[in-house]
Amino acid sequence: MIGIDISPERELPAPVGAGDYNVYTGVGAADAAGATTPTAAQLGLEPPRFCAACGRRMIVQVRPDGWWAKCSRHGLVDSTDLDLHR
Repeated sequence: MIGIDISPERELPAPVGAGDYNVYTGVGAADAAGATTPTAAQLGLEPPRFCAACGRRMIVQVRPDGWWAKCSRHGLVDSTDLDLHR
């Protein structure tokens, strides 16, 4: 595949990378003192629902082999993208 960087050093996509917001609750990192992450998310059973970069609610589609999530500002991320970082 030409033009696709699959090296392990590649950063996570903005919607799920290290950001200012929790991808499961949408709570800002500065306000996270009282927020709890849902148990299903802690177990890895729940896809991200909020963009880590901007905190907006994402469009999420769950499929039998994974999921994809799309932020209106930061684009699309697929669960297969995250498999490269495990």
